[in-house]
Amino acid sequence: MGSDQPVEVVITAPDGEWLRGFLRALVQERWVAAGHLYPFDTIYQWQGQVHEKTEYRGVLYTRAGLVDRIVERTRREHPYEVPHVTAVPISVGNPDWLGWVLAETDSR
Repeated sequence: MGSDQPVEVVITAPDGEWLRGFLRALVQERWVAAGHLYPFDTIYQWQGQVHEKTEYRGVLYTRAGLVDRIVERTRREHPYEVPHVTAVPISVGNPDWLGWVLAETDSR
């Protein structure tokens, strides 16, 4: 995957306001063109116990070349010890929108 490949990054968090502020900072710094926030119910196992609660999912749109920076920043600032951060390439879509994602993100 090339550094200019558009990607969708998913970050989850226990607090919607924390995630909103984190996403806003990434957009302001041009690491991310845009993002969506959603509450969702989750059931997961952590340290031998099953947990069930509401969390928040951020779906962010950026370029592949920025994913490592986003992962490292998330690891430093996230309230979880092991935050969920994944990225998948966007291979097909509206070329105008995909071009906008690349234009709005920092290619340095």
